[in-house]
Amino acid sequence: MFKFLKGVVGGSGTGLKDLPYNIGDPYPSAWGSWTHFRGTSKDDGSPVSIFSLSGSNAQDGHLAAGRNGVKRLRTVRHPNILSFLHSTEAETTDGSASKVTIYMVTEPVMPLSEKIKELGLEGTQRDEYYAWGLHQVAKAVSFLNNDCKLVHGNVCMASVVVTPTLDWKLHAFDVLSEFDGNNEASSGQMLQYAWLIGSQYKPMELVKSDLAVIRKSPAWAIDSWGLGCLIYEIFSGLKLVKTEELRNTASIPKSLLPDYQRLLSSMPSRRLNTSKLIENSEYFQNKLVDTIHFMEILSLKDSVEKDTFFRKLPVLAEQLPRQIVLKKLLPLLASALEFGSAAAPALTALLKMGSWLSTEEFNAKLLPTIVKLFASNDRAIRTGLLQHIDQFGESLSSQTVDEQVYPHIATGFSDTSAFLRELTLKSMLVLAPKLSQRTISGSLLKHLSKLQVDEEPAIRTNTTILLGNIAGYLNEGTRKRVLINAFTVRALRDTFSPARGAGIMALCATSGYYDSTEIATRILPNVVVLTIDPDSDVRSKSFQAVDQFLQLLKQNNEKEISGDTTAAGLNIPSLPGNASLLGWAMSSLTLKGKPSEHASSAPVSSNAPLAATSSDSISVENAPTMAPVRVSSSFDLTENHATESPTSTDGWGEVENGIHDEDETEKDGWDELEPLEEPKPSPALANIQAAQKRPVSQPAQTKPPSSRSTARPAKDDDDLWGSIAAPAPRTVSKPLNLKASGTVDDDDPWAAIAAPAPMTRAKPLSAGRGRGSKPAAPKLGAQRINRTSSTGM
Repeated sequence: MFKFLKGVVGGSGTGLKDLPYNIGDPYPSAWGSWTHFRGTSKDDGSPVSIFSLSGSNAQDGHLAAGRNGVKRLRTVRHPNILSFLHSTEAETTDGSASKVTIYMVTEPVMPLSEKIKELGLEGTQRDEYYAWGLHQVAKAVSFLNNDCKLVHGNVCMASVVVTPTLDWKLHAFDVLSEFDGNNEASSGQMLQYAWLIGSQYKPMELVKSDLAVIRKSPAWAIDSWGLGCLIYEIFSGLKLVKTEELRNTASIPKSLLPDYQRLLSSMPSRRLNTSKLIENSEYFQNKLVDTIHFMEILSLKDSVEKDTFFRKLPVLAEQLPRQIVLKKLLPLLASALEFGSAAAPALTALLKMGSWLSTEEFNAKLLPTIVKLFASNDRAIRTGLLQHIDQFGESLSSQTVDEQVYPHIATGFSDTSAFLRELTLKSMLVLAPKLSQRTISGSLLKHLSKLQVDEEPAIRTNTTILLGNIAGYLNEGTRKRVLINAFTVRALRDTFSPARGAGIMALCATSGYYDSTEIATRILPNVVVLTIDPDSDVRSKSFQAVDQFLQLLKQNNEKEISGDTTAAGLNIPSLPGNASLLGWAMSSLTLKGKPSEHASSAPVSSNAPLAATSSDSISVENAPTMAPVRVSSSFDLTENHATESPTSTDGWGEVENGIHDEDETEKDGWDELEPLEEPKPSPALANIQAAQKRPVSQPAQTKPPSSRSTARPAKDDDDLWGSIAAPAPRTVSKPLNLKASGTVDDDDPWAAIAAPAPMTRAKPLSAGRGRGSKPAAPKLGAQRINRTSSTGM
């Protein structure tokens, strides 16, 4: 601690060995007799700049001025003045000669002349950048002259350096001293090192060493002259050699020329104060200066100003110098978002600017900020991140996603906003490959189980599509337990036709994960019933799926006949991850459209799984709401397909998600079903089978199937069905708790093919096909009516 305090107060160490920095290569130019080196810290390798000044002995005038510069730079702090880090003196002996060297360490900077050559800006972008740089130097000079009553004495291109963020900073304080017009000692102190200033940079009163004139002049007079010299050098691209060259104004911008001439006035009292130059100069009023200035005082702006600014920033950034945007604006924007001073629209601009970075720069500069933003409670920022996750998701490491990103994203699965739930769901297509099996099984599948019974049809559909796309990232045990149950028990029985279509496509896309027993006993029985689905697109896809799975069974049969007993199942290779992704269904939350404009079917083959493209997308809002027919071994019509909420009573078996069936004896979620056990027919099913054996009396007039299932007593004769049928209500409402009696309506097209499934208890998809069924004429006789609607008689 004592050594540190001594270095801060005294500014000198014990020698070069104690310098905690490594000295690198020198730059071609530096101010005065100083040498400017690149350097790095020995502690963490961070870059620094190291300035060295050597003299023949400790009393050398250059060393005295250098010590003055080091002391001044240490004590003067300003955003546009070079930041001091460390200094030391070292004495070396070479034979009989000794040499004293001063080392001064600062933040990493580069000489202005070298940076200008490196950037190579031209035209308007060059003028805008020069305006920003001169604006910064003018603020530093104004701070010294007007606030500190100090005179720099040698403002020129050599005394300006540029930081990695392209900020211009003033240094070379060797000549700097106090100035007070009423104190002769102040001027004398300044003049003590005036011999270090090149004659071409000296104003006339300093050339003549006219103390009286200097004493009567304002404090900014000498530095205003120096600022004029700096303007000439940067626009002409030449180092000032003679004072007379300042009269050549051909390269000076017209908007800056009047101020340039006032800065170089021959009368010290009439020279322009740098503070007035900053406030009034037309040259400093451009897009780049205004944009950076707004970002620097962002915390002082109200929410309306911020919102307006950030919405314009993506377009504005394209018009600004690209290097300035990436090295100056982008760090400012990232910092503002990280610390909460920027509004959510700033995220769009941040990601757009980030797309201009190389992969290495993006990972180093922007990715840490994005990871931190996932912890934000601002819903707008979370939405913006999820909408653009495809831009940076691939750059995230698996450990970062699993430990830092996913825990925050997972809160969106249960968000009250359906739009945010859907975005969270879709983001998993990018992030799921980077999640560990523990996270997938212990967390992700729980959330997907709830989303598959979400109240939004689009979310239920896209959940099925996501499962089909990430099936390759599940382990074998999880796939066996989850996929078939999720696609058949839930997706194929959804009341939303695109959800049923998605279930068929997902089964086809994951066909390589099922063996012949699963296909024959669990998949085909559930897909076949959809060949008479009310929706034509679903019917088309189901026919194609049946053909695909039958072809797979035929291939397996041929293998067994030929004596290939090595294959226990189909031995179909698993699909490579994302090789043929299913497309997202069109979301009613983001896009509207007519079904006829979007509905179409995709071909199915065993080698190329079904892929839903934009043409497969179906508008959720305008999709038909007719409940599809369902087939169940227990023929229980009490179950309603319409999902009430994310807490619906469908579970995924061993995936514990806190969802429990109301009827514990009937679990139709993702739990493992016994495929080889023949279920015992229920009393209702026994009556169905008995009814199938009796002659069927055809009605005198063909009519479309009833849109509602009508219960009747089991002992009624077939010829009396029409006489006791209650008229169907004109308005269709969902049954609240409709129980099947004992038999099936003869007009029900499912009655002729009803048979117990070999292993499933699949739910029926719909209670009927038509809405305009003509009511049967009532006849005399006792009848038993189970009322299903307030409109029924």
